[in-house]
Amino acid sequence: MIKKIHRHVRTARYIVYKETLVNYKEHFWTFLGSFFGIGLIGIISSRHFNGADNLFLIGSFGASSVLIYGAINSPLAQPRNLIGGHVIAALVGVTIYKLIPGQLWLSSALSVSISIVLMQITKTLHPPGGATALIANIGSEKIHALGYIYVLNPVLAGAIILLMVAVIFNNSTAQRHYPNNKNWYKVWRRYKRTSHPQKR
Repeated sequence: MIKKIHRHVRTARYIVYKETLVNYKEHFWTFLGSFFGIGLIGIISSRHFNGADNLFLIGSFGASSVLIYGAINSPLAQPRNLIGGHVIAALVGVTIYKLIPGQLWLSSALSVSISIVLMQITKTLHPPGGATALIANIGSEKIHALGYIYVLNPVLAGAIILLMVAVIFNNSTAQRHYPNNKNWYKVWRRYKRTSHPQKR
């Protein structure tokens, strides 16, 4: 009995130790990727809109950054999910708002719920997509005035920018591979070898 307890204590200590390890290199690249991804969208936004009308920089991109820069191996962080999830959710959000413009509680609830189900069906589940659908309903009048343009800009354009930055920063070290797909990784490594041949 005592041996069993000691074994459980050792196992628990090991798990706590592994979960609390600080990987400074990993955190460094996570910071750089998210900083440049959101920063780039912010710069583009500030060139086209004033501070009060930052339509290009929507809140769901912050949540996407957590996934694609901080949890790069998650299935929910892969390009198909990032792009597909945001675009599907934006389409649903705009459509439902146009169908039920006067009932915000109903259009918001339907937008999020339908978005989740469609993301599940299309295998593009991306949690921040729920926020993208919600923003289409609860956003400012400028968001509503965009209509289906909201799907293309800011949603699709912003997601593509986040993806491009993620591919660059998440493959900057040998330990980080993004997308989490061996074929993509092989293509990326082959490109790096041919464009930057190592000196002998």
